[in-house]
Amino acid sequence: MSQPSVRKNFIYRSCYEVLVILTPLITTPYIARILGSDGVGVSSYTHSLMAFFTMFAALGTPQYGMREIARHRDNPAESSKLFWEIELLTVFTSSICLAIWLGLCCFYLEYRPYLLALTPLLLGTMANINWYFTGHEKILYTVARNAVCKILGIILLFTCIKTKEHLFLYILLDSLVTLFGNLSMWTYLPKMLVKVDFRTLRFRRHFRETLIYFVPTIATSVYTILDKTLLGLITHNYSTSGFYDQAHHIYSIINALVFTSLNAVMEARISYLFAKGREREIKTRIRRAIDFTMLAGFGCVFGLVGVAKVFVPVFWGAGWEPVEQMIYLMAPLTLIIGVSYCLGSLYYNPSGNRAQSARYIIIGSCVNLVLNLLLIPRWAAVGAIFASILAEGTITVLYVRNCGGYLSTRTLWDCSRTRVPVGAAMCLLVMALGRLPITSDILKLVVQVLSGATFYVAALYLAKDDMLREILSLIPATLKKLTSRCKGE
Repeated sequence: MSQPSVRKNFIYRSCYEVLVILTPLITTPYIARILGSDGVGVSSYTHSLMAFFTMFAALGTPQYGMREIARHRDNPAESSKLFWEIELLTVFTSSICLAIWLGLCCFYLEYRPYLLALTPLLLGTMANINWYFTGHEKILYTVARNAVCKILGIILLFTCIKTKEHLFLYILLDSLVTLFGNLSMWTYLPKMLVKVDFRTLRFRRHFRETLIYFVPTIATSVYTILDKTLLGLITHNYSTSGFYDQAHHIYSIINALVFTSLNAVMEARISYLFAKGREREIKTRIRRAIDFTMLAGFGCVFGLVGVAKVFVPVFWGAGWEPVEQMIYLMAPLTLIIGVSYCLGSLYYNPSGNRAQSARYIIIGSCVNLVLNLLLIPRWAAVGAIFASILAEGTITVLYVRNCGGYLSTRTLWDCSRTRVPVGAAMCLLVMALGRLPITSDILKLVVQVLSGATFYVAALYLAKDDMLREILSLIPATLKKLTSRCKGE
């Protein structure tokens, strides 16, 4: 049986990630000006509460389900049986969480309307079957439907959200679009599933495995979600929560560009390779993934730091100046998370060592929780940022030291030694360009971005960066193929 093309899947996923990146670049300036920092802060706080419920509802099934489907995708009967067992388990856990959530809405009077508006997200978790298509490496299926929903969400946002009083409607529309996107994926199932005798389904065998995947998920939430919750609970300053959320959000966009799409595509293939015992190929793919992550990561992070002073007022508008400082402080997170995310997605999960990685994530979560409780009361969002950096750093060190030789510190050094000075030089150049007497800040930002990108690529090309040269060498061939297809050849 022919294998799905990793290159095509990466292109599909990357195109979708471009849309994911463009969406907040289009919508965030509008939302920041319409809802203000308080409205954005309330949205961030209530979403952080819902995130815990959707996490318990999913119970680790997206990652576990993807791995199991990838391992059995050559057997239609077994993969179909696995689908129904894992999906019905998700329906059961989601139903329990939905009942508890509605009970919380009855008692949490201050934010009841906003919490109720988030309820479709739990239903969306129940209906989420993207993991099944990812396991089969049918990336185009998930990308196409999710892209349509993203575009629909943008249209509804600009059509319906006009004033601060539309905060409830903004949250509700966002939740409904997510639910619609997940439900739409079910239309592809009939041509992929075979008939299953539901009397033969066994759920117990999956419960323990999903818990193994769930433990690191809940632990990770301590430093990806709980910090936003604690900021709201401890400071009672939703403007600060809004500033923190937006700075965090801009780095989430960079993460999607740098490593999320690549690892999402590669994880299913690596799971398949582990099942086949092809260790040498796995090591090569992991090291190349890290190389790409470092190449894109240093460029994006140094570039964002360089343009932050001009970018923040252009993007968010007046009153959002504190985001600039947070962008500077959060800079190390993308590179630290990039390494741990890559190892987690391409080694620990596919190899069945999720329990081992869970221990390291729990250690990092404990570090983060303690530091959050100590630092947030004193330094608010700045304290939360330092706590996240130290916690993520702890996890990354443990991941690298215990990955069985699939990634070494020497490889990380080789991927960084040239790119750090080049990135730093680019950052200084971009900052200097930010002082030019150009009256239009938008034009100034364009000059900074284009000049910085050109300098980074040219300097690394002259330094004979292998990964960069390989990527550039693929561009002519890719353009030639696209031209041929357009001409119908």
